[in-house]
Amino acid sequence: MYDKPIEEIYKSLNTSVKGLTTLEAEKRLDQYGFNEIEINPKTSIIKIILRQFSSPLLWILFAAIIISIFFQQTVEAIVIGIILILNAIIGFALEFKAERALFALHQLSPQMAFVLRNNKETKIHSDHLVPGDIIFLSVGSKVPADARLIEVHDVETQEAALTGESFPIQKIITPLPQKTILAERKNMVYASTIITKGRGKAVITTTGMNTEVGKIAHLLQKTETKTIPFQAMLQTTSKTITIAVIIIAILIFVLGILTGQDTLTIFLTAIALAVAAVPEGLPAIITIALALGAQRMAKRNAIIRRLPAVESLGSINVICTDKTGTLTMNEMTVTHLWANKNVYSVTGTGYSTQGSILSDKANVILSELKMLLLCGALCNDTTISTTKKQAINGDPTEAALLISAQKGGINLAQANELYPRIDEIAFTSERKVMTTIHQSKKTISFTKGAPDILLQHCNQILLNGTVQRLDHDLKKQILQQNNHFGSQALRVLAFAYNENSTKETAEQNFIFLGLQAMIDPPRAGVKESIAQCHRAGIKVMMITGDHPHTAKAIADQLGITGKIITHDELNSIIVEKKIDTIGVIARVDPEQKVNIVNALQNKGYAVAMTGDGINDAPALHKADIGIAMGITGTDVAKESAEIILVNDNFTSIVNAIEEGRGLYDNIQKATNYLLSSNIAEILVIAIGILVLTPFFGTPLPLTALQILWINLITDGLPAVALSVDRFPAAIMNRKPRERGNNLLSKEQRQKIISIGVTLAVVVLILFLLYRNTSIEKSQTVVFTSLILFEIARLHFIRREYHNSFFSNKWLIAAIIVSFGLHLIVVYSSLGSLFGVVPLELIDWIRIGIGGVVLGIIIQFIGFVEK
Repeated sequence: MYDKPIEEIYKSLNTSVKGLTTLEAEKRLDQYGFNEIEINPKTSIIKIILRQFSSPLLWILFAAIIISIFFQQTVEAIVIGIILILNAIIGFALEFKAERALFALHQLSPQMAFVLRNNKETKIHSDHLVPGDIIFLSVGSKVPADARLIEVHDVETQEAALTGESFPIQKIITPLPQKTILAERKNMVYASTIITKGRGKAVITTTGMNTEVGKIAHLLQKTETKTIPFQAMLQTTSKTITIAVIIIAILIFVLGILTGQDTLTIFLTAIALAVAAVPEGLPAIITIALALGAQRMAKRNAIIRRLPAVESLGSINVICTDKTGTLTMNEMTVTHLWANKNVYSVTGTGYSTQGSILSDKANVILSELKMLLLCGALCNDTTISTTKKQAINGDPTEAALLISAQKGGINLAQANELYPRIDEIAFTSERKVMTTIHQSKKTISFTKGAPDILLQHCNQILLNGTVQRLDHDLKKQILQQNNHFGSQALRVLAFAYNENSTKETAEQNFIFLGLQAMIDPPRAGVKESIAQCHRAGIKVMMITGDHPHTAKAIADQLGITGKIITHDELNSIIVEKKIDTIGVIARVDPEQKVNIVNALQNKGYAVAMTGDGINDAPALHKADIGIAMGITGTDVAKESAEIILVNDNFTSIVNAIEEGRGLYDNIQKATNYLLSSNIAEILVIAIGILVLTPFFGTPLPLTALQILWINLITDGLPAVALSVDRFPAAIMNRKPRERGNNLLSKEQRQKIISIGVTLAVVVLILFLLYRNTSIEKSQTVVFTSLILFEIARLHFIRREYHNSFFSNKWLIAAIIVSFGLHLIVVYSSLGSLFGVVPLELIDWIRIGIGGVVLGIIIQFIGFVEK
């Protein structure tokens, strides 16, 4: 519709300048449906709850509860039950919240709209708008549907949420060439964008799901529910452990029968060992670690919506970031002035009045800049509220002019009192200038507009307070300066005035005042954060709807490397699989953002997508980690993301990645500890059945109840306390782990097995030393040494991550409590229940010697691996 004359639009939509009749509108409502975003049916709450118990690992934990109850281990049954319920609650909450992503789109539609029905202006509910309706647009209103403009009076729209374009768009009514991209269709307005200036009328071309925002809803619905990398890793680990546990239980039972063990005893032992082999503490450890990490990240301005995303940030190696409001402040700022044949720098950023005007060539005399700054402040329809925190009402470009005037010492209230506006000539796309007429001691008009246009109507210039002739050479110098500013992606406006003028003569014989150049500046600290990303092996890619020149200027300032392309070149880049050579992609539409994420993921990258607009939602949903902006972000973006940045600051992403890497280390430590301990327990029983009983005639080294107690003591508090270990300061100087890697590397798995075997051998040697004593005494030694050695293993694991012994007070407390509970069992009447007897000093000495030997061997294993 943007490429056709208005008359042809009327014809194709079967409407006219009088709009539709009520009867015709009702017919079309039946034909096209309501002007609303359709939502897929909700997943039932029952189905979401049942999905939380679909993991095989959880089934084994159910079995663990039954076994624990059978052995009257009420405490362990309660602990495991709490773990199951906690995981179910968290999983349910996250899935239920994710279901709301599309419902946020529904809230974007305005409630009421002004429409021409029966040739009269009527206020109706926006859901009842249909193609062919003529709607009225005014400042501050939200556009209710996609529409072709048919009448404009200085209309501008803010479309950043849809297209990524940071500047307001000046609207026109003339047809545009075919294949004009969305961001440049200046004769169209789009559903859910905002009218920031002027008034106009438009004929609705599409409604509901056929609008641009409706297409985004389609994209969200088509995008498959993603699995966060860490969730995928845990699912793989869960399946592996489940298969291993089943095999172990069967083997132990069969071997026990073959070696003559009592059927019931060996059955119970096999089941207890299977339960011990399951690291049931791991879900709790992960949950606690992620929750604590989420709390720390909240203090660093990042809110976590899905807990697994905390850790998954640590594996991200590409950040696809929007420019407007993410890398930049989304606040236009005047950075340079040209006046008196000098270039002036304006310090400060955004809508803060903190800043000053400087010059390298001369001392700045603000009085000589007064007219330039006054012109920018008075030829202006934007206002600044007087609240404690400045709020801008109106156009961002005009807001920048107000701020620059204040930095130059202009009192806005006084200026408006001294120069009250009496008339104006509005900006049009044809004239490209705006003029306001004011009455002071004499009538004076102020004009701003495009430098090349305004200069054509100037024959004089104000230099250092004196009006002089504006000759050809000086005009050429001004235009060269304008081009220089433009090459830096600065938006440039020219200013002029005219005295003793009427409305008819206000735009004649201008006196030129100067230029003001502005840009949406980078956020403070972002450049340093991007440099830190590079050191951490993370590629930063800017994806924006802005013009390539603007995007390039910001990328150069921030140190974003790689090729700069536009949307037209993107498809060929994806086909050639060279997406990872790109640093900036400009003029991107929503579907292309999803294609970019797909292309990067297909090359093996773990992708984080940041964004705040409606157009970012599908890509946020598709990316491994979606990061939405909390201040400027739309509800759709927030509901589609895993993480929300409270302060919209890119730097917070780097902080979050640092937390994610530290959390991964802690979860890795806990997994390492739990698996090496469980392997040792399994081997003690297996070797006892295969070797000790047949060849030495000894009983099993441990009873089923003792196995469950060891599991509870060692897999409980000490393992959980690992989740709060501090991580090293240099954690961001290493490369991210590869996407899809196992939780533990091959070297770590080998080390776990070797240490598990060593631990089991040392314990069994101690068991053999006591084979001629009572069964209770020999089993007590094994029972105690396993617990001691597994606790000592904590220190060796943590040392690999450069953690000192006393750096984690919670771990020290956990060790004291856990071992204290074990001593109570050994030295109290509970001993008879567990089949143990008190140990003497010589027993502790032997266990201590075994521990020293074990430590030496572990040190040797670590040395050999290095």
